[in-house]
Amino acid sequence: MNQISADADDDTPLLDTIERWTARELKPIVKEYDHADRYPVHIVRQMRELGLFGATVGADHGGLGLSAVTYAKIIMSISSVWMAITGIINSHLMLALAIERFGTPEQKRRWLPMLASGEIRGGLALTEPDAGTDLRGIRMTARRDGDDYVINGTKMWITNGIEGSCFALLVKTDPAAEPSHKGMSLFIAPKRQGFTASRKLEKCGYKAIDTAELVFDDYRIPADHLIGGVEGQGFYQATGGLELGRINVAARGVGIAEGALKLSADYAQIRKTFGKPICEHQAIQLKLGEMATRARAARLLTLDAASAFDRGERSDMEAGMAKYFASEAALENSIEGMRIHGAYGYSKEYDIERLYRDAPLTCIGEGTNEMQRIIIARQLIKRSRAG
Repeated sequence: MNQISADADDDTPLLDTIERWTARELKPIVKEYDHADRYPVHIVRQMRELGLFGATVGADHGGLGLSAVTYAKIIMSISSVWMAITGIINSHLMLALAIERFGTPEQKRRWLPMLASGEIRGGLALTEPDAGTDLRGIRMTARRDGDDYVINGTKMWITNGIEGSCFALLVKTDPAAEPSHKGMSLFIAPKRQGFTASRKLEKCGYKAIDTAELVFDDYRIPADHLIGGVEGQGFYQATGGLELGRINVAARGVGIAEGALKLSADYAQIRKTFGKPICEHQAIQLKLGEMATRARAARLLTLDAASAFDRGERSDMEAGMAKYFASEAALENSIEGMRIHGAYGYSKEYDIERLYRDAPLTCIGEGTNEMQRIIIARQLIKRSRAG
């Protein structure tokens, strides 16, 4: 399997490659792996061969250097068939982005090529048992001890926690700092003594991917693993990549919304009631019309946010809009898809039930939709403030 590449002006060949790979490798196994909650080792190996672990990493560091727009389209395509595995890529790329955007030259030289190749795979370890959307509530601490830091605490709901080997770890280097975010720092944390993935967390959806609790007990790490080399910058470094993360989650929502639409449209042409295919019944047509509109609007909002990100513009409002709308579109389309499938939609024999279980995650991940609406409103006021 050859590594994919993209032309700066035409990503069609790349997307065609991804679509063929999705049809050939993912569709035949997704149901089996999802129901068994089995980690797809060979699929991860293929993603590495395709270069997806370096999708957004700069070419000078060994990555593909894809734009956010192209990356979002890739995630949409994969998510329309199997959303869960896109989390393996996204969480990993958030770690790479933190280093590429905020790391020292030495950190970039050392870590980015290994991350881009997939030799090292990992993610972003921010949330804790009592700190999710409000990261200021984290309790994990890092104490300086000579040339090292000693870290203690627990992280929760960490994607790639078991199979991954390195994480961007948000801690408090100054627990007494006021406001609290000024006392936070972000570390490159490879697995070693003192770092344990204590348990895999069971979920109703988002199966086949490892989500774990991570425990740090006198975990000792060299001081040169502090991203950027300066304490107190961690909160901004951790949240600085959330715009791309939210674009990714929005793209996942688009994929689910479009996947549910396709499954439903196909089924509606096969299933017959009262002597004709159900797609000829007005009630089903109304559902399909709404589903198609939601999916299209979600795609356009997501590409709009990705375009703003690629232009280097502040895009927290656009990313928030895309994430909010696309995730709700995923939820609505999956539910309507189940209704179109009727009793079969509630059966594990049909793929629509998986989309129904996966969709709610997009409303929660990378900041809840309640928080997205607040972000949108605040940015709206700032941008339209009367002068």
